[in-house]
Amino acid sequence: MDYPTRKGTPYPLGATQQESGVNFSIFSKNASCITLCLFALKSETPFLTLSLNKTGTYWHIQIENLPNIFEYGYKIDGPRNEKKGDLFNPDQLLIDPYATSLSDSTAWGKDGEAPSPKGCFIPKEPFDWEGDKAPNIPMEDLIIYEMHVRAFTQDPSSDVINQGTFLGIIEKIPYLKSLGINAIELLPIHTFNESENKHVDPTTNHPLYNFWGYSTINFFCPMKRYSLWDPIAEFKSLVKALHKEKIEVILDVVYNHTSEGPKGGPTYSFRGIDNRIYYQIDENGDYCNSSGCGNALSANHPIVLRLILDSLHYWANEMHVDGFRFDLISALTRDPDGNPLKTPPIIEAIAHDPQLSNKKLIAEAWDADGLYQVGQFQAWGNWSEWNGLYRDVVRAFIKGTDATAPSFANSLCGSERLYEKSHTPNSSVNFITCHDGFSLRDLVSYQNKHNFANGEKNQDGTNQNLSWNCGVEGPSSDPHISALRDRQMRNFHVALMVSLGPVMLLMGDEYGHTKNGNNNSYCQDNPLNYFLWDHLEKETHFFRFYKGMIQLRKQIKQLQRTQFFTQEDVDWHGKTASAPDWSSTSRLVAYRLKGEGNAFYIAFNAHFEKVTLQLPAPLAGGKWHRIVDTGQIPPFDLIEEEGLQPELLHSYEMQPYSALILKERA
Repeated sequence: MDYPTRKGTPYPLGATQQESGVNFSIFSKNASCITLCLFALKSETPFLTLSLNKTGTYWHIQIENLPNIFEYGYKIDGPRNEKKGDLFNPDQLLIDPYATSLSDSTAWGKDGEAPSPKGCFIPKEPFDWEGDKAPNIPMEDLIIYEMHVRAFTQDPSSDVINQGTFLGIIEKIPYLKSLGINAIELLPIHTFNESENKHVDPTTNHPLYNFWGYSTINFFCPMKRYSLWDPIAEFKSLVKALHKEKIEVILDVVYNHTSEGPKGGPTYSFRGIDNRIYYQIDENGDYCNSSGCGNALSANHPIVLRLILDSLHYWANEMHVDGFRFDLISALTRDPDGNPLKTPPIIEAIAHDPQLSNKKLIAEAWDADGLYQVGQFQAWGNWSEWNGLYRDVVRAFIKGTDATAPSFANSLCGSERLYEKSHTPNSSVNFITCHDGFSLRDLVSYQNKHNFANGEKNQDGTNQNLSWNCGVEGPSSDPHISALRDRQMRNFHVALMVSLGPVMLLMGDEYGHTKNGNNNSYCQDNPLNYFLWDHLEKETHFFRFYKGMIQLRKQIKQLQRTQFFTQEDVDWHGKTASAPDWSSTSRLVAYRLKGEGNAFYIAFNAHFEKVTLQLPAPLAGGKWHRIVDTGQIPPFDLIEEEGLQPELLHSYEMQPYSALILKERA
């Protein structure tokens, strides 16, 4: 077969079909020669190798008569000087950073130590979006469900046909609708090598995995192990199906580091293409490690900045994704030497990019090297943040920590002290639990982490959990401890559901999933991470309460607002009406959300003793009716609207460690 060639063009990057052949383009500033290697499917011997042409810092060629589908990679020569950070190896086959498909397997855990180092060129197939429209849910209405693709349906109790896949989620959309969420946030789906973990479970000697996926190989390729055959079409099908049900799709994206790790780690792509361009490298040629994973991308270098934006554009435009949560994004605010920047170009470029203007942008505003920037992203554009301070304050108050009542009250009201410059509570994505740390059940059952199953001698995971085991570590048969734990779980959920600003829930918390005290289950491909569907039937009372509070949140219109509360919207109370106690020993926070004919009185008692509340007089001449009291036994912990409890007059006795919601009704 004859393969005529042309010089080709530097743009677009990657392998793209043109009228007269396939154009290949790749960036490398410091390379001296780049060879393109083309392979038939599943072949290890190239059928064609060609040297690329160079324009500036781009290498390119156009080739005619190529097969419809083929595999390809690059071999790149150049200086090798570890002190300077140059690590070129002309014998290493490298993945194209702009490849949209890889020649790896769909079989989970079968790839061994490394994935196939080849991109896979597949002509773009038409996809029938059937007039797909983004739900465009306002931030103030957002109820996010953080979940893992494989974990959601991998357990046999899921009773789905396509376990552990994008298609498996489609089968469970009716459940998501019934739960009441309107957005899912998927843990990383960019291609990663789940078999890269070298640890084993010390008890079972079973291999451990990179289960969560925070170790990206390529920023354009969806994880093939989450599909049956075609990850692109199957992911698009998931997005389309969710959009039909008015559920948005947010991706957890990891642009702070790659899977190539520290020195001595595997070379898949960036390290061999131009190591000191793509990574933050110090004067000794060592990687800066603000990601905590061995390397940090040099996100503010123009080439890497373009790569990140192009990746976001691909997922937003081609895949119809609705938003992005940026893992350890503070690592992206550093310059190529690792120093924090006052105005990081990549952060402003993302926030002001016209193609991303209608997308949710959520920052995890810290990194693994001590940079903590919660509250700072509001100065750099239309960012929201995972509010880690909200999480910490709510955890501390609910378990009864002194001197937290004022901060707790501020957190419930959208954290105005933190986000006053943005003038909106939409800057704060409120959450109690997430994949990283204790689940809701473990938050009230464990004082300390129990991560020995991760094979790292319990050295991994945070030691700062702000948890309380309610009297004994781990499982307990004591009915008093069990009752207190169930009440505390409800208290946390109530606090989240009445907080101003978008909220995020953790998959499995709705039935009280436990990871047995493991607060860093990144490596566990087993029921520690799996959604256990049969537990929904075992925890019917809590599941009913959990769902009911989501529905109640939607009914409290005072919470669907874009501005902070004023004195016209809320007033504060204590044991005595209109007399809040903000002292260091106070464990009571009570307030009224005003609204003509639609006022709510909300109180939290984080003390170990009962408290009798004097209720404020209803504003519209109505009566107070109880709708939530976590101190009551089910089903009286949450009363449906049509079954409101008899009217309350002047006072109410709250149980220890309980939450209360009253509604004014004529």
